[in-house]
Amino acid sequence: MLESPDQVNFFDPEVNRCPYPAYQVLRDQAPVWKDPTTGMFVITRHDDIRKILLDPERFTNRVGSAAGMTEKAVRVDEPLDPEEARARAEAAEWDQKIANLYVEKGWPTVPTLDALDPPLHMQLRRMFDHAFRPGRIKELDPFVENLANRLIEGFIDDGRCEWVQQFAVPVPLYTIGRQMGVPEEDMPRIKAWTDAWVQRLGLAQTPEERMWSAEKEIEAQHYFQPIFDRLREHPEDTLLSDLVNKEIPEWGRKLTDNELHSEMMADFFVGGSETTTNALSAGLVILIQHPELWERLSSDLETHLPVFVEEVVRVEGPVQGLLRETAVDVELHGVTIPAGSVVNLRFAAGNRDERHFTCPDQVDLDRKHSKMHLAFGAGGHFCLGAPLARRELYFGFKALFERIEEVWFIEGANDFDYHPNYFLRSLKELHVGFRPR
Repeated sequence: MLESPDQVNFFDPEVNRCPYPAYQVLRDQAPVWKDPTTGMFVITRHDDIRKILLDPERFTNRVGSAAGMTEKAVRVDEPLDPEEARARAEAAEWDQKIANLYVEKGWPTVPTLDALDPPLHMQLRRMFDHAFRPGRIKELDPFVENLANRLIEGFIDDGRCEWVQQFAVPVPLYTIGRQMGVPEEDMPRIKAWTDAWVQRLGLAQTPEERMWSAEKEIEAQHYFQPIFDRLREHPEDTLLSDLVNKEIPEWGRKLTDNELHSEMMADFFVGGSETTTNALSAGLVILIQHPELWERLSSDLETHLPVFVEEVVRVEGPVQGLLRETAVDVELHGVTIPAGSVVNLRFAAGNRDERHFTCPDQVDLDRKHSKMHLAFGAGGHFCLGAPLARRELYFGFKALFERIEEVWFIEGANDFDYHPNYFLRSLKELHVGFRPR
């Protein structure tokens, strides 16, 4: 039982498995908490997080949230003992090795949309907003609905499935692949590359594992580069073709290869799939644990399903948190956060803050203003793919309810373990049995 901030360690497997008691301790006792392991200032109350998201002048996005920022985020200001100093020197050497690998064999990564401040952020985002305009998202509805039903059709006669790999992963991954014009048969390879990228993001890898992830990203770069070249010669009506060929007016140019490669992994294939995958997995766990929700949703999907989608991403936090960097000294709750500090906004903690939500730990199908949560961020960096994620979750759960009468955990088959990751909450596997309608 966690009782004080001194006991909180987000790298502890038990905390990784269920971080919510730790968030409660921090919200109550240390709403601005300096993580001794990373040196980040962790913010856990809803209103504080929202104010920071709406204040890009004092809290910039320079630190980003991608895999390449880890060494800047993981730092401390206090003097280091000799052992820690040696460890950090070795880490710096590995950073240089990884940087050299990109130069020698691939395309060095550059800041993506998530790591840009105004006005560059909005100039780039306008092009992405065009690509994700409501009309284009709506055009995907039939594809997403058909995909969800096709996936269920693939295992419905078995009476059981491993939900994560057989459904939660392919729904968003194949959808973003469709948008990007990537052949469906290539998606398993792309999933392996995005998994490697996500592992590097999670701050839980050894130096050798970080090198492995970089090698996998370079493999992905060599897969996509010929596609970029082809689309420059022969544009198509796809999102990827738009990204390759459209000029950003304020920049007076199109995106470079380095920018395209960085955006592909960070903002499209990872950003465009991880939230939905994690929420589809978490949502089914909640439904099995709370059969009363299953019954009520089944009675009126049209009314309750949109609220359920919002409640799942609020309660379970597929993205647990992202980062900002202070441009000036900031004082919050009596704590001075020096300029240049990395601030970790724990969205998942804010979304269970009883100061803002009634019954914050529960899915409430009657919750008013159900979209007023932090799961997709807020302000200028509000998640670009949120409208698509909501449609994927809606049609994914819709297909589940329309095809399945009853569902349960397969006894002895689940350990409910999560991938070790500082930023994402991702269930490894979920074995369920079911009775078709």
